[in-house]
Amino acid sequence: MRVGIFGGGQLGMMLGEAAKKLGIACRCFDSSSDAPAKKVCELIVGSYDDEEAVRDFAEGMNVITYEFENVPTKAIEAVMKDHKVHPPLKALQTAQDRLHEKTLFQKLSIPTPLFADISSKEDLENAVKKIGLPCVLKTRRMGYDGKGQIVLKSNDEIEKAWGAMNNQALILEQFIPFDRELSILAVRTEGGTVSFYPLIENIHRNGILHKSTAPALNTKGPLTDQAQQAAMKIMSELLYVGVLTIEFFEKDGILIANEMAPRVHNSGHWSIEGAVTSQFENHLRAVTGMELGSIEITQPSVMFNIIGSVPDLSSIENNPHIFIHLYGKESRAGRKLGHVTMVSPSEELIARMERILE
Repeated sequence: MRVGIFGGGQLGMMLGEAAKKLGIACRCFDSSSDAPAKKVCELIVGSYDDEEAVRDFAEGMNVITYEFENVPTKAIEAVMKDHKVHPPLKALQTAQDRLHEKTLFQKLSIPTPLFADISSKEDLENAVKKIGLPCVLKTRRMGYDGKGQIVLKSNDEIEKAWGAMNNQALILEQFIPFDRELSILAVRTEGGTVSFYPLIENIHRNGILHKSTAPALNTKGPLTDQAQQAAMKIMSELLYVGVLTIEFFEKDGILIANEMAPRVHNSGHWSIEGAVTSQFENHLRAVTGMELGSIEITQPSVMFNIIGSVPDLSSIENNPHIFIHLYGKESRAGRKLGHVTMVSPSEELIARMERILE
C-alpha cells in the first residue's frame, strides 16, 4: 500500500512514522527541500501550481491525503481523476474559507458564533451593529495560529481595522467569552464506521496552541454528546474519510463550534503515547480502507508545544513518563519546533515543564 501526502511538515513526518508500523510506504509533496517528513518518507519537492509535478508525485500511489488545509485545490483536482483522495475535496474547500465553514455549521444546526460576510466598510459597520462589541474581524482564508485576526472592542477601531485588512475577503464573528477551549478528533472510514477520541482541553498563547490535556476534565455526558453529534453531522454531510478535528468554545455548558480541520491535528499529538492507536495511525487506516484501531486511552496525557526555540530539556530527558518529539526545524518566532507529551503526569512534572518553556 502506497499513500501520497500533500505537505511534508511535522504532521506528514508523524504520518510517515505511523505508516511504517502498518507496512505502508508514504511519499510527501512539499515546496521545501527541508521539510521534516523527509526523515521518514520519500520527499518530492515542487510547486503546488505545477500540475505536471503534482501528477508525477501521485503516480503509483493508492490513495492521496494531505496534512494541512491550505493545499491549493487545483493540486487536488489534478490527481482526483486517477486517484482516491481522502478527506474529500469538499471538506478541504470548506475548511479553507471561514465563511463556508461557519455556513456549514449553521446549516447543520451546530452552534457557532454569529457571523457576517464583509465586503465593504459599510458591511463592517452594519455587522458590528448587528453582532455587537467586542467582535473579531478575520480573513476568510489562510488564517492559522491566530494570524489574520483583529479584535474590535469599540466603534473607534473600525476605521483602523478596515484599513489594515480591506484588501482581503473578510468575515466578522461574535467574540465568545468562553469558559475553556475544547477539541474533538473523530475518524471515519469509507464504509461509515466512526470512532471518537475523548474531548481535549486546549490552552492557547498568542493564538498558538500551548497545552492540550486529554481527556479534558468534566466532559462526560452532555458535552461529549454535543461534540460527537456535531462531528457526525459534518462527516455525514461531507461523506468524510479520515481524521476530522473540530475546535469548540465551551460557554455555560454549551459547545460553540469555532473551526474544523480536515486532517490530523496538533491537539491530538498526545495520542501517540496516550492511546492504543494514535490519530496518525487511524487516519492512515481510514484512508487506506483498513479497520480502525482502538481509540482507548491508555493513560491520561498532557502535551506541550515547543515554540520559537528549543529550551534545555536535559532535566526531563530520562523520565519514563515524558516523550520528547523534535521536528528538526530551524528556530523562528512563533514556529512549532516540537512537542513534549507527559503520560500520567504529576502536578510537579507539569509545573516543571511550564518553567522550562518559560
